[in-house]
Amino acid sequence: EVQLQAFGGGLAQTGTSLRLACVVSGFSVDDYAIGWFRQAPGKEREGISCISRISGNTNYADAVKGRFTISRDFDKNMVYLEMNSLKPDDTAVYYCGVIFRGILYWGQGTQVTVSS
Repeated sequence: EVQLQAFGGGLAQTGTSLRLACVVSGFSVDDYAIGWFRQAPGKEREGISCISRISGNTNYADAVKGRFTISRDFDKNMVYLEMNSLKPDDTAVYYCGVIFRGILYWGQGTQVTVSS
């Protein structure tokens, strides 16, 4: 069974850092591209970063480029999102997701709140 769960969110001040983690089961993080998404209040869910299978190439949305870093740990079968220089606009529920055999799976999100 494919499952993902994000954790590590919390309350942060502007300019500080948080590290999110995504625990996955039912597949290996090196076999599928995995993405981080977020949904701010009143807004649609948006993709902010992804890491490709095998090569591990990474991509970032303009809003987070240069501040966020996605990575993965094969041994732990986890994906991380290091978030630096946080801004109030980063306030959102963060999710990890994977397209597994044509089906998009979301993990349970984690709330990140950035205070000014």
